[in-house]
Amino acid sequence: MTETTSAQTSGELAKTFEPAGIEAKWYAHWESNGLFRPERPDAAPYTIVNPPPNVTGSLHIGHALDNTLQDVAIRYERLRGKDALWVVGMDHAGIATQMVVERQMEARQDKRTNYTREQFVDKVWEWKAESGGTITGQLRRLGCSMDWSREQFTMDPHFTRAVVKVFVDLYNQGLIYRDKRLVNWDPKLKTAISDLEVETRETQGGFWHFKYPLADGVTRDDGLDYIEVATTRPETMLADMAVAVHPEDERYKSVIGKEILQPLTGRRFKVVADEHADPELGSGAVKITPGHDFNDFEVGKRAGIKAADMLNMFDAEAKVVQTADGLVPDEFVGLDRFDARKLVVERMKEAGFLIPHVSKDKEGNEVLHDAEPRTIQTPFGDRGGVVIEPWLTDQWYVDAETLAKAPMEAVRSGAIEIVPKTWEKTFFNWMENIQPWCVSRQLWWGHRIPAWYGSDGQCYVAETEEKAQAKAGDGVTLDRDNDVLDTWFSSALWPFATLGWPDEDAPLLKKHYPNDLLVSGFDILFFWDARMAMQGLHFMKEVPWKKLYLHGLVRAADGAKMSKSKGNVVDPLGLIDKYGADALRFFMCAMESQGRDVKMDEKRVEGYRNFATKLWNAARFCQSNGITGSASIAAPAAASAVNKWIIGEVVETVAALDQAMADLRFDAAANTVYHFVWDQFCDWYIELIKGNFDAETKAVAGWVLDQILVMLHPFMPFVTEELWHALGERDGELIVAAWPKPDAAVDAAAKREVEWLIALVSNLRTAKNELGIAPGAKLDAYLPEPSAQTRGIIEANPAAIERLARLNGIRFEAAPTGAAMQVGAGDANMIVPLEGVIDIAAEKARLEKALAASQKEAKSLEGRLGNPSFVEKAKPEAVEKARADHAMHAAEAERLAAALQRLG
Repeated sequence: MTETTSAQTSGELAKTFEPAGIEAKWYAHWESNGLFRPERPDAAPYTIVNPPPNVTGSLHIGHALDNTLQDVAIRYERLRGKDALWVVGMDHAGIATQMVVERQMEARQDKRTNYTREQFVDKVWEWKAESGGTITGQLRRLGCSMDWSREQFTMDPHFTRAVVKVFVDLYNQGLIYRDKRLVNWDPKLKTAISDLEVETRETQGGFWHFKYPLADGVTRDDGLDYIEVATTRPETMLADMAVAVHPEDERYKSVIGKEILQPLTGRRFKVVADEHADPELGSGAVKITPGHDFNDFEVGKRAGIKAADMLNMFDAEAKVVQTADGLVPDEFVGLDRFDARKLVVERMKEAGFLIPHVSKDKEGNEVLHDAEPRTIQTPFGDRGGVVIEPWLTDQWYVDAETLAKAPMEAVRSGAIEIVPKTWEKTFFNWMENIQPWCVSRQLWWGHRIPAWYGSDGQCYVAETEEKAQAKAGDGVTLDRDNDVLDTWFSSALWPFATLGWPDEDAPLLKKHYPNDLLVSGFDILFFWDARMAMQGLHFMKEVPWKKLYLHGLVRAADGAKMSKSKGNVVDPLGLIDKYGADALRFFMCAMESQGRDVKMDEKRVEGYRNFATKLWNAARFCQSNGITGSASIAAPAAASAVNKWIIGEVVETVAALDQAMADLRFDAAANTVYHFVWDQFCDWYIELIKGNFDAETKAVAGWVLDQILVMLHPFMPFVTEELWHALGERDGELIVAAWPKPDAAVDAAAKREVEWLIALVSNLRTAKNELGIAPGAKLDAYLPEPSAQTRGIIEANPAAIERLARLNGIRFEAAPTGAAMQVGAGDANMIVPLEGVIDIAAEKARLEKALAASQKEAKSLEGRLGNPSFVEKAKPEAVEKARADHAMHAAEAERLAAALQRLG
């Protein structure tokens, strides 16, 4: 044991468990002594990479879940003797970080454009040094045992080298290219953003209907000389290039291939046949703006319109610009998109091309409106906070379709196991329909794209400017691409670039790649997980991790998604302050059920704080009775049934815990150790050994308590480490102790004996409670014809039966006549006389009345829950309460019926 540990080891445990001081003490000790990554050069590796949080980020409740699960896995494997490496680091978070720094500048009446690019980037590095990385301290408070000695950052020189190499190699292999396609454009930030950075919100808008006249006097078969189109974005008609109709729609078959004369611009374009148009929706015709709508872009391509020829009507701020054909009327040029919308509607209405929406007032009179009111699912940038505009720009793309093939095969073959397996279908659906991945962003902070351009536009991609110049030749002036790479591009290299790649001989890379496990929220399965699989398999020729565990979201108690606007966000640090990190961690594990979201429940967190307190008090009891930590990994020798029984319970608990961890059933693992500690050890074993602390019992109790501390340590690291040292001198810290190896078997006879005693005591206590008999009242019991096995158990445990069951012994003879109750245990059914103990008639009457009331209430609730109208129309919380109330009354009725049956 180190001197630091000795200095921190307390003697007698305090009466009250106070987690705050314990947590600060032990985390600092673990980290300063290098215990998160002990030297184990010959041990089998076990590796997890932490999803790198944004350098701007703070710990939220989702982080608490994600990192708790990872820490449980890494602590478990470290205890099992593995060379356990948990890679930690931060993402440079291009958009978020640039926004934070620019806001600080704005507060000082300064702005980014007052500086050169290099000067601004220097200011970002200054901000990082002063204010970045708040979350790393918060992860420490949660107890995350990461390898801080090798903390990574996606903009570190070694990582940047890897990013540049990947870009250049993919470019040279034809897997990265520049193309003109639609992107999610944030007009406030003036950059393309990923789908993950787009929030869909409901907004109140309109649905406008317009007449688009057919050109050259053409009419439809029904005589109409126009096609009706509808849109929620009228301004986009300034760049319309087609009208699409379904090829089998009889209303329009005769005009397919004919031309429309757009009223405002005078642009002529064709009516095209495309199955995107749904004959059942509206008029069945759709206006096509390929340069400003994702669906329209695909329709335009199918119609033979090249991306380079698609019209663009917006600048980077979403203000109207003149289109390439020069047909946008001057009065629209320079208008904001929403001002342009109003003017387009006004001009179309003046020209008679607006089809009004007709409603009726209270008197039944028709009222005309410009648009039909609609609730519209509108995309907003999650950082800029403005409506996203699909915008046609030149960007850099990765050929994701090619790179997706290897990960799909890896999942099919089992080389990558997705847990839970139900996510495989979603994974394949996305990968099989994957689109080119836009990896360029219009920012200054980030990995600048290693591409240089000559004055003729020729592009030269290379790892350095010198190499680009060599490609271009002497005398060619080069300008570097201004864009940076999407942060998902760099973080896709996390499993191998953090281990020393592209140095293929890097010791960590050779030992710890592939990683063993990735724990991730399902919401970044495509944005991060799938892309790591693509890059890992492409560059390393091996999967990045063997298992991918996808957990759900942490939701509010009512199941609603947490959001600041709803005011239902829970601060994990506040919960740690109130209940301790151990309680929050245990809650996260116990509630993490595969395929389900976690509902936040502060009462449960409090309950797990009480669990830690119960363990603390059990350890204090053991300490006060001379029970100390064990020096043995194997179970001590035992002769008494109760000691044999508890050793067998440890054997079964370790096996169940190992199986749960192998299956990544964090809930089953947590609940397994919880029930062993609370039920078997605290509630029964300690009760059964009270007053009998001989040398054997002290040795067994100390050994069992040690096994508890080791098994519970991955879930509750702080309280277990404190108790580990409080129970005696140790050779080392609990964090690097050995996982239990009881080297013992379950003794079937001892198990039967103790379980019989537990059943007797439990059933007798329940019966007393049901009949209103004082818990401490001593009763008589009769068992006329016990089996040999039962008789042996009773005769071997007279003291325990008297003390715990509160019986004056069990007589092997017929019970006296009169009122009595029956209490079962194993194959025995004992008679307990009640004459003089309670008023039988009055008790029966009370029970019958209470039973009738519970049955009536249960039946009423059953009827309500059986009514589809209630279940479908009532608020979800009302239905949930009705179900809970029904279950409660049904259980109460069952209990009361059992109590009546006891009275005969």
